[in-house]
Amino acid sequence: MPEAKNDDQRRARPRRQDSRNQKPQEEKIFEEYVINIDRVSRVVKGGRRFRFKALVAIGDGKTRVGIGVAKGADVQAAVAKATDVAKKTIVNIPIQKATIPHDVLVKVGGAQVLLRPASPGTGVIAGGVTRSIIGLTGVHNLLAKSLGSSNKVNNAYATIEALRQLVPSNQWLNPPAAKPVAKKTKPTEPSTTKTIEATEG
Repeated sequence: MPEAKNDDQRRARPRRQDSRNQKPQEEKIFEEYVINIDRVSRVVKGGRRFRFKALVAIGDGKTRVGIGVAKGADVQAAVAKATDVAKKTIVNIPIQKATIPHDVLVKVGGAQVLLRPASPGTGVIAGGVTRSIIGLTGVHNLLAKSLGSSNKVNNAYATIEALRQLVPSNQWLNPPAAKPVAKKTKPTEPSTTKTIEATEG
């Protein structure tokens, strides 16, 4: 009988380990999208060493989005590292009526991205990397134009920087009031008039 109890305990141990190794539920909030995967090489003494570089975008379908670039020995490792980097660079987007509040033009490296708000029913008119990133947010009406370089990494960084520079309308419609500036007075003039009157008397 004691041997049977030991067997039951051994069978129960892996179940406890599996429950500990489960991923937290917070990671399921973001949707992952692999934009691009490149094979890169490094010249070493014995020849070339090949690795993979992944560009991944994540978003919650609402106001948060981020991108990450990382390298790994295989595609799966590169994508996992890039996803972790993207989670550390989350950007909050001010969305108004399913579009952005104002125009924005950003240049990163040789890439230049222009974002403009659009009326309801227009849809997301964009291409390439910009469309992939905007598709992970709650923006459903947008006009975007990629100017300059066609490098996917630079365009991704330019798109994220453009979204980071967006300002809600309640902040740029009511700017903070300027502080009143104190006027400087000259105390020398009254003192001279008193001395003149005293001499005449």
